[in-house]
Amino acid sequence: MPHHKLSDIDFKPDDTAPALMKSFVGEFMKAALVHYEEGIAPPPHFHPNEEQFIYLLEGKLRMVLGDDITTIESGDVVHIPRNIRHGILPVDGHCLFWSVKSPAGDGRHSQDYNKADSAEELQKAMANIKSN
Repeated sequence: MPHHKLSDIDFKPDDTAPALMKSFVGEFMKAALVHYEEGIAPPPHFHPNEEQFIYLLEGKLRMVLGDDITTIESGDVVHIPRNIRHGILPVDGHCLFWSVKSPAGDGRHSQDYNKADSAEELQKAMANIKSN
């Protein structure tokens, strides 16, 4: 059984998003510990071939999921079905979350990234919401 010690693995830049990740790949799933600085995030997007779970470990995220914009906080879990437009924006500091996607594909966490048509508009809407 593979065992990974997070402290022995360096964060590496993602190939499409401005994130740092510690990534792991299995036969049917891929997982990553993901770090974003405040105000830095990928444009809203969707995954036609992958579903995703996010477990927020540290920080606060403004999040668009489908047609809704909400705020998620440390301890929250979000399920993102295939083809659902979503995006995040760290507010009030950095964020750290555990992300799991299926299928594993080629192992890259951003493999099935497709920018949403309304990405810029959604980014502005998330940025214009005042923190609680």
